[in-house]
Amino acid sequence: MLDEPDKPFALSRQGILFFLSAPSGAGKTTLSARLLQQVQNLSLSISYTTRQPRAGEVHGREYHFVSEGEFLQLQKQNAFAEWAQVHNCFYGTARAPLEAALAHGSDLLLDIDVQGVKQLKPQYPTASVAIFLLPPSWHELERRLRGRGTDPEERIAGRLRRAREEARELSTYDYWIVNDQIERATATLHAIVVAERARVARLQERTVA
Repeated sequence: MLDEPDKPFALSRQGILFFLSAPSGAGKTTLSARLLQQVQNLSLSISYTTRQPRAGEVHGREYHFVSEGEFLQLQKQNAFAEWAQVHNCFYGTARAPLEAALAHGSDLLLDIDVQGVKQLKPQYPTASVAIFLLPPSWHELERRLRGRGTDPEERIAGRLRRAREEARELSTYDYWIVNDQIERATATLHAIVVAERARVARLQERTVA
């Protein structure tokens, strides 16, 4: 026991799956990169997709880029813990890396949408932490999307509409963060990770001979 000083002990804990969702333009990519730089023993979960790589994207870094045939074969083998079809492309989270991380006490950060969180959270109810990132306002989100200068008006309208729909699912999540200032938002996210790692319920005690 912990109160017996003559018995050495070591404490280990199960791994944690941190789900981070946000509307397009809320700053999720920047926030994730900052967190991964600051926190040890936290890795980014790499999803599978059938879409074509964009300029600068590397297979195995942003995504595992596979053909539709390869994806459907993996799906048939129950290799995905969650998957979805978005804009005629498939996206999926492999099950094996999640299970391995949990078993070895490692933590994973999953950049995932509301639909994915709804699929994954029931499968890992005690090992997952869901966080939703919000923009300071809908007006600011629209300004950011237009400031990119890459999307046509129709796509911007669609992203704004979807952002409002996703925000209505806030009750699915454990935490929410408003990204009005990137340093403050990063600090809040970092604090959530630290607090969740310190939960007694995650500890597994083992006595050392």
